[in-house]
Amino acid sequence: MNKKRAFAMGLFMAAAVAADQLTKAIVRAEIPCGTAVPVLPGVVQLTHVENVGAAFSMLGGARWFFLALVVVFFAGVALLIQKRIVNKPAELWALAAIGGGAIGNAIDRAVFGAVTDMIEPLFVNFAVFNVADCFITCGAIFLVVYVLFFDGGKQNDRKK
Repeated sequence: MNKKRAFAMGLFMAAAVAADQLTKAIVRAEIPCGTAVPVLPGVVQLTHVENVGAAFSMLGGARWFFLALVVVFFAGVALLIQKRIVNKPAELWALAAIGGGAIGNAIDRAVFGAVTDMIEPLFVNFAVFNVADCFITCGAIFLVVYVLFFDGGKQNDRKK
């Protein structure tokens, strides 16, 4: 990966972390835990919750496991990039989105012992989530769609 692309992706990850941490700080300061503030009635509200698990509160209390998982994720990504298994811009940008979200949630786990969630969709029965979760989910969906439908499985291109 060239230096300009690496720098741009680093900035993108930093922006994802900043957006996530800013929204969480505002929610922690302005909305008492367990309460909600309507944003678009019937569509979405801000509900301050502290999640000690992962998605849908799975594995509650496994704080150190999730922090270790972030380290393993970044080590794996670094290895895949170094070995040129992952080298296409679309793949790298998707991993940068996932990485930015992972860092945002890892900061919460390390500093507060739980992840601050606040976005609650009202039009569907779904978990409360945060900006970092949006980056992780969008990055993962983009990566899967790209690999399945646009990459074409051309392994020869990966060696360039």
